[in-house]
Amino acid sequence: MKFLLYHAREDELVAVKDWMKTHPDVQVDTNDVPLTEKTVELAKGYDGIVIQQHIPVDSPKIYQRLHEFGIKQLTLRITGYEIVDLKQAAENHLVVTNVPAYSPRSVSELVLAHVMTLVRHLGITKARQAHHDFTWGGLEANEIHNLTIGIIGAGKIGSAVARIFKALGATVIAADPIHRPELGDTLTYTDHETVYKTADIVTMHTPLTDENHHMIDKHVFKMMKPSAFFINASRGPVVVADDLVNALETGEIAGAGIDTIEGDSQIFSQDWSNKQLDNPPLEKLLTMPNVSVSPHIGFYTDAAVANMVEIALDDVLTIVQGGTSRHQVTE
Repeated sequence: MKFLLYHAREDELVAVKDWMKTHPDVQVDTNDVPLTEKTVELAKGYDGIVIQQHIPVDSPKIYQRLHEFGIKQLTLRITGYEIVDLKQAAENHLVVTNVPAYSPRSVSELVLAHVMTLVRHLGITKARQAHHDFTWGGLEANEIHNLTIGIIGAGKIGSAVARIFKALGATVIAADPIHRPELGDTLTYTDHETVYKTADIVTMHTPLTDENHHMIDKHVFKMMKPSAFFINASRGPVVVADDLVNALETGEIAGAGIDTIEGDSQIFSQDWSNKQLDNPPLEKLLTMPNVSVSPHIGFYTDAAVANMVEIALDDVLTIVQGGTSRHQVTE
């Protein structure tokens, strides 16, 4: 059998080679381009394909050609599957899968890093020290164990976040339609409004769906405490970016930790040195000392990268051999 990994990064190649060692009957080839109408022809002659990209797979021709090539699946080695036209995939008998949980700790540990940066005012400290100002005014910090952490979306990643902060002694509350009994000693379930109004840290861990698009807007920020910090390590479009900037500028919230923002797919993971960013909210956030920005690297750890490749390739093999993947996504 032969599989093709589209848009492979250098850091993924070790995991690909390791997977092939345990599956000697499968050849996995890679390229460095995303799946588009122009590159779909590269899939000809392969039994299965794997993709990871921000560019939408929106051309009907892509799905038609994959079906004509005899390919039965379209596997993503990422969590977000909004780039795929699920209707087109179904019409062309393509099973779509993703990697819903590659390493929950990877994202949760980045959330912790953002929170500590904000709570200890390290961004403000760094901005002052750039001018040799080493004064202490305004830098007195809260201790984590005295804070309430509010989680929106307590799935695999959100629950990992909950466990980290519970271990640090914080009070953890969460809003999620699914109440997991195993989290009974870790967090208390409540509603969204209570999280927004009472949490000292509000951290997002929801998927991007039609219902969640722009769910965090000016009305939510007005509910939050002026001393609260907002964290988004989920999907950029769940937040109205302009409303976040306004909330920070007007002091409705104390600060923010951002690993993703609407429109970042054209910016993050690329070198924009000496170029104008085509994202005004991001440009503004980057100038604020009470904002911690990372370029969508919550997933980017050695363990997570290996898991994403391995899980995706396992799914391709399962489907090609006539089995059913537990990671299948549908409309």
